[in-house]
Amino acid sequence: METDPQYYIGGVRAGDRKVLAKTITLIESSLSAHQALVTSVLDGLIPYTGESIRLGITGVPGAGKSTFIENLGLRLADVGHRLAILAVDPSSARSGGSILGDKTRMEKLSAHEKAFIRPSPSGGSLGGVSRKTREAMLICEAAGFDVVIVETVGVGQSEVSVASMVDFFLVLILAGAGDELQGIKRGVLELADAIAVNKADGNNIENAKKTRKAFEDALHLLSPSASTWMPPVMTCSAMTMAGLEEIWQTVLRHRRELTESGELSAKRKHQALDWMHFLLEEGLKDWFYHTPEIQQALPSLQKAVEHGETTPTAAVKKMLEIFTRCNERNE
Repeated sequence: METDPQYYIGGVRAGDRKVLAKTITLIESSLSAHQALVTSVLDGLIPYTGESIRLGITGVPGAGKSTFIENLGLRLADVGHRLAILAVDPSSARSGGSILGDKTRMEKLSAHEKAFIRPSPSGGSLGGVSRKTREAMLICEAAGFDVVIVETVGVGQSEVSVASMVDFFLVLILAGAGDELQGIKRGVLELADAIAVNKADGNNIENAKKTRKAFEDALHLLSPSASTWMPPVMTCSAMTMAGLEEIWQTVLRHRRELTESGELSAKRKHQALDWMHFLLEEGLKDWFYHTPEIQQALPSLQKAVEHGETTPTAAVKKMLEIFTRCNERNE
């Protein structure tokens, strides 16, 4: 593996797809030996980031996310956009393996010269969004992609993770939901910048209109994600491509309005700070669990809690005391 940061920085800036893929693989590495190199590469690329449209797409199972993204992507690529799709696959809870089938599901788009599709295992992280997706997004921006789409695994409260890294969060739903709202949780709807009722074609058009009305009524009861923006509910058919242009124009209108009001800049600053705090918490947790004294004490304390010999509160207090003493000795 190359160890010179300039190899990755120069290759990404030149749009070398092989180097781009290698760079994303590098930042996904969990090896501590790679972290200094990762930091140098990201620091070298950061000045060339931030210009893309960051679009997050989620939806209930069967909502047609892959077809929607492929056909929207083909439409954008054909008019000159360069787009990167970071498709996060569900990892196996047992083996940590991942299907990584997005290139198969988006066969036409993956062959397009202006598109780059990167399947990435979620690694069991919250919301199915890879912990390294943010860095991958920055790398794609530095490589000159002006549209970055993050596709998530499904809908649930944990999908807040994708909304926290994109400019526009689109929720895809199915026609025929009725009033049951397909089990989509309130927290997800509050994050949505738009909702699209997919598969609004053939005999399903009337169902799509009813579903659209049900979600419009639901959104009126929620707080919008931005003070200057009321999330619209639209209908579309990814198969026939009906409604895709309207959705894209909505994304552009949202960007214009939030840029003019200053909300987009404020949103990205807030996201960057949230990201910093998340990484800090992850680093502290990693540091804590890798302390030799904690590794030695943890098994017996866990067993004591399981057998009711001590309380979780007492066990945590004990571990924090051990951790504090270790750090005091090292000062």
